[in-house]
Amino acid sequence: MIDYPKVYLRKGKEHSVKRFHPWIFSGAVSKVDEGLQEGDLVSVYNDQNEFLAIGHISIGSIVVRILSFEKREINLNFWVEKIRSACEMRRAISLYGPENNNVFRLVHGEGDGLPGLIIDFYAGTAVIQCHSVGMYLHREEITEALQTVFGEDLVTVFDKSEGTIPFKSGIEPKNGYLFGEAESFTALENGLKFNVDWLKGQKTGFFIDQRENRSLLEHYSKGRSVLNMFCYTGGFSFYAMRGGAELVHSVDSSSRAIDITKENVELNFPGDKRHEAFAEDAFKFLDQSSQKYDLIVLDPPAFAKHKKVLDNALKGYKRLNKKGFEQIKPGGILFTFSCSQAVSKEDFRKAVFVAAANAGRTVRVLHQLTQPADHPVNIYHPEGEYLKGLVLYVE
Repeated sequence: MIDYPKVYLRKGKEHSVKRFHPWIFSGAVSKVDEGLQEGDLVSVYNDQNEFLAIGHISIGSIVVRILSFEKREINLNFWVEKIRSACEMRRAISLYGPENNNVFRLVHGEGDGLPGLIIDFYAGTAVIQCHSVGMYLHREEITEALQTVFGEDLVTVFDKSEGTIPFKSGIEPKNGYLFGEAESFTALENGLKFNVDWLKGQKTGFFIDQRENRSLLEHYSKGRSVLNMFCYTGGFSFYAMRGGAELVHSVDSSSRAIDITKENVELNFPGDKRHEAFAEDAFKFLDQSSQKYDLIVLDPPAFAKHKKVLDNALKGYKRLNKKGFEQIKPGGILFTFSCSQAVSKEDFRKAVFVAAANAGRTVRVLHQLTQPADHPVNIYHPEGEYLKGLVLYVE
């Protein structure tokens, strides 16, 4: 058994580890072995020199991200075991294999026992994002494990960690293929087609986490005029069109996203005149628009990456949702979301409540939404529930 360098905790600070929380914060650490580099594997001990866990050491408030609560070697067998377990869960919930859906999240960080690692699977292409130096240093083993688990079903592995490794690490990652190569890909989600740009697009190229919420919106779209704000590549818009919407407007500040949105409309509804796309700042569009809509989607990027900017984020959600309430017709339906992990469900709901009151609208909650099952939440890590959503009936 390899004896990894040690991190020792202060007296009484091991309780969260014993409750299987996967993070160890800087305030809990009393000392570390000399010569450690960011991303190194370490063994965690309490002040009585009792073993607690193995993980990656990091710079910042989270000092250790835990990989195992057992003494074991973190080798290829470990990665194969973890990725196989993640794959089997997706098979169990019928996400891996259906003919009308070839996209799913394979590894969701702490939710799959692999803090700092995201892997999205696009019909044979695995797109990796490492959010910690430790995971980045293991990317070759992770690629080998993916090949072992998927065999011929794996066509290519693309590493898209350039924008996700902490800047303080001193590492300068470059996006690129780790195995195989593919130029482009068309995703199939519930029978609808989407161009996926893992080379230049946001995240891994597609926002898989809204799959079930897009499907719900489809059922509310018949005969309605729909506004999809922060549309990215247009996901909610296409579901609305298939659901029978009379008019769909898609808005995003990125002209590249709008170009892909238009391409995706043609993939699914060639020549359909119900859709129009606008490359425009969201607040500017809402300020200048005189049109009222029957159904509005507000799905902005994260307003708060960390707790320090929480107050400003909540002000942003209040302002955005107030605009939404002002633009929606009586009897309209508002889908509103926050993907900010630092914003709790309670804080988000309060922000929407204030926005409704300030707009003078009577509002009823129809649905409370979250992320889908392939973005699981570790029961010992409630922070993993990052996506919050409300479907509201507005009088």
